[in-house]
Amino acid sequence: MAIYLDNAATSFPKPPEVHQAVAATLRDAGANPGRGGHHLALEAGRIVFEAREAAAEIIGAHDASRIAFTGNATEAINFGLFGLLRPGDRVVTSTMEHNAVTRPLRALQDQGLCVVKVRADERGRIDPGEIRRACAEKKTTMVVLSHCSNVTGTLQPIEDIGPWCRREGIVFFVDAAQSAGIFSLDVDDMGIDLLAAPGHKGLLGPQGTGFLYVREGLEPRPLVYGGTGANSSSDLPPEHMPERLEAGTLNTPGLAGLTAGIRFLQREGLAAIRAHEAELLGELIEGLSAIAGMKLHGPLDPLYHGGALSLTLGEYDPAEIGFLLDREYGILARVGLHCAPDAHRTIGTFPRGTVRLSPGYFNTLDEMRTVVGALSALAAHPPR
Repeated sequence: MAIYLDNAATSFPKPPEVHQAVAATLRDAGANPGRGGHHLALEAGRIVFEAREAAAEIIGAHDASRIAFTGNATEAINFGLFGLLRPGDRVVTSTMEHNAVTRPLRALQDQGLCVVKVRADERGRIDPGEIRRACAEKKTTMVVLSHCSNVTGTLQPIEDIGPWCRREGIVFFVDAAQSAGIFSLDVDDMGIDLLAAPGHKGLLGPQGTGFLYVREGLEPRPLVYGGTGANSSSDLPPEHMPERLEAGTLNTPGLAGLTAGIRFLQREGLAAIRAHEAELLGELIEGLSAIAGMKLHGPLDPLYHGGALSLTLGEYDPAEIGFLLDREYGILARVGLHCAPDAHRTIGTFPRGTVRLSPGYFNTLDEMRTVVGALSALAAHPPR
C-alpha cells in the first residue's frame, strides 16, 4: 500500500464524512444556491451558509460575511492583490513566497507597483525586524507573507508582524495555504487584514474550494463580474461582501465537503492534530539526520515547522530520488521547485530543487520509519 507524503500539495485521504457530504449534496441538494426560492435552492443556500460559518470559525473571524469563496488559494490571493493594489503602491514581501504570490506581484509590478522582497535566512525564516525596516524605507501599502513555507515548512512569526502592520496602517495579507487547519489562526489577534486559504490542504476539503477573508473596511474591486443572485436589476456588482466577490455559481458540493473537513478538525482538535503531525516530523527529522550525505532544509525543531520537509541527498538528483521512492517503496513525495523558485534560491537548492516529504494526520510513525529506511537504503547505493 502506498505511503502518501504529498499533503502539502493536497491532503489525502480525506475523512469519510467529506466524501459523504459531497455525495449527499449532489444527490439531495443539487440546486443553485441563492438562485431561487424553492426548497432545493434554499437547502443549497443553507449548505453555503454553513460552510461560510465554518471557514470563519477556523480562522477566528467574527463576521462570516467577510469570507468570500473561491476555487483555491491562488484565486483568493489574486482577488486580494489585484482588487486592492494600484500603480504606485508599495508592497513588502519575502523570498519564501509561492508563485501564487510572486507571479501576481510581478504582473502588478509591470503595471507600476513597487515590490520589495525581504530575504530569509538559510532555514527560510523571515526576521520581523527586516520587514519593519523595509516598510520604514518608504510609505508601504501592504505586507504579503506566507504563514508557512511550502518548501522548508518554516513557520513565519506573523503574530509579531501583523499587529505592527495594524498600528502602522499597513495592510497585512497572509497566505495560509500551508497553515490553515494545521496551526491555530486568529485574524484579529494576529492583525491579519486579508487571508487566503485553500480548502483541499490542511482543511481536508475537496479540491476546487478555497476562500479569501477580507477585514471590514477593505473593499477589493471584483475581478469577475456576473450574476450574484441579488440586485439583479443593476448592471453593477453588489457593494457588500461576500457577493461582491462571488459572481457566478458556487461549488456547493465542494463547500459541503469543506464544512465536513473543518468539522472533523474541530472534533479531533487542532492541538491534537498538530501534536501528531509534529511527532511524525520529529521521527523523520531524527531518522534522516543520521543518514550520511543527507541535508535537511528548514527548521530542525518540529515545533517551528509546518508540514513540509525538504531534503537533498549526496549526488542524487531529487527527481531520481522521487522516482525510486515511488517505484521501489511505494512512497509518494514531491520533487523539484514546488512552484517557489525564490525560496529555493534562498536556501541554495535552485535549480534542481529538493525532495519534499509532507506527512498528514492520517500518516503513522511506522510509515515514517519506513521512509527513513528507504532513504537510508538509497544513501547506501549512491548514483554512479
